[in-house]
Amino acid sequence: MRFRHSVFKDEAKLDINYIPEHLPHREKEHRLLTEFFNFILNFPEKMTQRVIVTGEIGTGKTALCQRFGANMTIEANKHGVNFRYIHVNCREYRGKLSLILQHAVNVLMPNFPKRGFSAEEILGTLLQNLDEENTHLILALDEFDVLIENEGADAVYNLTRLQEMRSGKPQRLSFIFIMRDLSVTKRLDDSARSTLQRNIIRLEKYGKDQLVDILNERVQLAFEPATIPEDVVSFAADIAQNESGNARFAIELLWRAGKYADAEDQRVVTPDCLRKAVSSIIPTLQKNEIESLNFHEKLFLLAAAEVFKDKEKAYATLMEIEKAYAVACEEFEEQPNSHTMLWKYVQMFSALGILKTEISGTAQRGRSTLIYLPAVSAEELTQTLRASLQRGRK
Repeated sequence: MRFRHSVFKDEAKLDINYIPEHLPHREKEHRLLTEFFNFILNFPEKMTQRVIVTGEIGTGKTALCQRFGANMTIEANKHGVNFRYIHVNCREYRGKLSLILQHAVNVLMPNFPKRGFSAEEILGTLLQNLDEENTHLILALDEFDVLIENEGADAVYNLTRLQEMRSGKPQRLSFIFIMRDLSVTKRLDDSARSTLQRNIIRLEKYGKDQLVDILNERVQLAFEPATIPEDVVSFAADIAQNESGNARFAIELLWRAGKYADAEDQRVVTPDCLRKAVSSIIPTLQKNEIESLNFHEKLFLLAAAEVFKDKEKAYATLMEIEKAYAVACEEFEEQPNSHTMLWKYVQMFSALGILKTEISGTAQRGRSTLIYLPAVSAEELTQTLRASLQRGRK
């Protein structure tokens, strides 16, 4: 077996569990978390804190909290403070408080029995251990929505009012509740809800420029130099922005695209590698959908596919596709439709998610509309359309 060059330098840097040292565009939220918990470095026994971190999928909630936990641990060590950060995904433990607390206790006490104790007993053991070790713990409960849905107000109330039941004792346990949707707290009664919604950090969806910054940092860490063109990074950011600004999705797309490049023994990740990556996750174009198009719609889409296949770039202008359309019409002995009709084709395919448009440039230099093919391989689309057009001509 001959040696194959890989576009990857360290693909582990694209893994969902990798937490980078720097989180672009989450610096403000990280500083706010640090301010909320700064007391741990100075008087850890005097108070406790509860913070909600909320935002949609792919906005960096988990990465932000885990990076904060790692940084806080470093700072606590510098200050000579006994501190632990434990991150638990509630969905992984089916939203059951006893299982969630069991995991936390086992991190601190690996030999603690894994069965036979209620949530209240486990919580008591957890606090006893913190007292004995003179430790302050931040327990981050990821996907906290699942625990609320599964166990309701009582579990939340017991967690958040825990310190009040330890009157006169050192305060040891703080919480970060990570949630996608705050509306789930409406299921709680007023007492439980009031203990939660004091400090809320909201993570907004990433814009395209922010996604480009995030991807560029990961590209430097994960890929060999010059294997990811700027066009491909911008292309991935466009696709992810259409998926609610999901940075996690964008990073996975780059990893999959790199895998397609390696499988085809390419030294560069091309836009078509990225399209194959998207279609492997979100199949957007079925053959029956192609057959439902009229002849000139197929010709126009063929022209677009040919442009992207041949130029190996992510974006094209309508003029470039219009020229390719004229060539396709000549090949199939058809009279080309007007420019206005072609723009209608662009709008129709954009509504279907087959083609997408983006405004490029600035107001001073003039704006232009760029077209891209987001979710299907240009090469595969060309083959499919040619076969369909040949059948239609017969």
